[in-house]
Amino acid sequence: METSAEGVQQTEMPVEELVDNLAHENIFMKLGICIAIVGAAVLLIKLTAYLFKKLEQKVALHGEERFKPIVVKKFQLLGVEQILKIVLFLLRIIKYVVYLIIGYLTLVTTFALFEQTKNIAFTLLNYIINPLKNTGLAIVRYIPNLITIVITCIISHYFIRLVRFLTVQVERRKLVLPGFYPDWAQPTFNILRVLIYAFTLIIVYPMLPNSESDVFKGVSVFMGILFSLGSSSIIGNLIAGVVVTYMRPFNMGDRIKIGDTVGFVVEKSATVTRLRTHKNEYVTFPNSTILTSSITNYTFATKTKHDNGLILYTEITFGYRTPYELVERLLLDAAARTNRVLKEPKPFVLYTRLDDFYAGYQINVYVKEFEKIPAIYSELRQNIMFVFNEAGLDMTVSYYQTFLSANGTESLGNPNEAGT
Repeated sequence: METSAEGVQQTEMPVEELVDNLAHENIFMKLGICIAIVGAAVLLIKLTAYLFKKLEQKVALHGEERFKPIVVKKFQLLGVEQILKIVLFLLRIIKYVVYLIIGYLTLVTTFALFEQTKNIAFTLLNYIINPLKNTGLAIVRYIPNLITIVITCIISHYFIRLVRFLTVQVERRKLVLPGFYPDWAQPTFNILRVLIYAFTLIIVYPMLPNSESDVFKGVSVFMGILFSLGSSSIIGNLIAGVVVTYMRPFNMGDRIKIGDTVGFVVEKSATVTRLRTHKNEYVTFPNSTILTSSITNYTFATKTKHDNGLILYTEITFGYRTPYELVERLLLDAAARTNRVLKEPKPFVLYTRLDDFYAGYQINVYVKEFEKIPAIYSELRQNIMFVFNEAGLDMTVSYYQTFLSANGTESLGNPNEAGT
């Protein structure tokens, strides 16, 4: 029996030594694997650096040929050089991100090889896995709301396209709505589009991620306060622009007068109206100002079929010694010689004053070419001076004073008419 116990003891000793030897060999193997992983990571980092360097050189050499400037409505947002700098900057960022990923995976893998550091490896790995898992689960849970948002946006998009189609048909007079003018189509479309966007936002807002959080609510309230405080005048001009549009006091291209400014309407926006004067001066009026100002339109009477045209007039004065029939005939003659004055209806003369020493005469003519009004006025006044000079009548401004007549007596009158 003692012999057998000694045999067992002799057989157990080599097994323990064998286990220790295997453990040491396993450690050495793991160290070798760890060294191999680190070496592979270093080689991979060098390869990544080499590839990105070649890529950056290629972009720098051929980027100007491949890239095109970003233009938004004829405005160059980014030039080729700016795009090239942005691309190179992004390549550097991506390179450093790849470095971090390689280093992170190398660290996790090497820690996982050893029992003493395995927990550290799992902890590091969870720093990435848990956020990715939570993000994935949040995306899966959000899919029903996302589908609802997408469907709502699609319906709103196509409804706006339908309204735009109807707007174009009304503007082209292919669709006639009783009591609805074609120039109302575009402003009405803009109003409906804003209402549709607002209605869509009301539906979508509660379904946005974290819409119930205090941070989201705080930002929304802050933006609302900024918008309400900073845009009060803008909203006033917008509302005034809508009211002015539906009042229809003028159209694009009309010659109008706002206050003391006369010009052609060259721009009608939601907030301002811009006029171009005959001197090529551009004057901008806020729509709120237009809403409270009197507007004179010189174009309506020249465009409508039922009106005879716009009446232009100018006034002169003459003393009573000059026969009024002669003055009237000369004024009508001057109107007949003026270009762009309509023959029908005929020009006419009005007697506007009967002062103490002279009478006022007003010549009235009909015109259709409203854009030539200053030129017509100039030619009409030139012809008036010409016909009166031709008739031998002096058009010097009448003034009256005490003077000595030819027989030496003192009298009151106009020295210009003393000899008539």
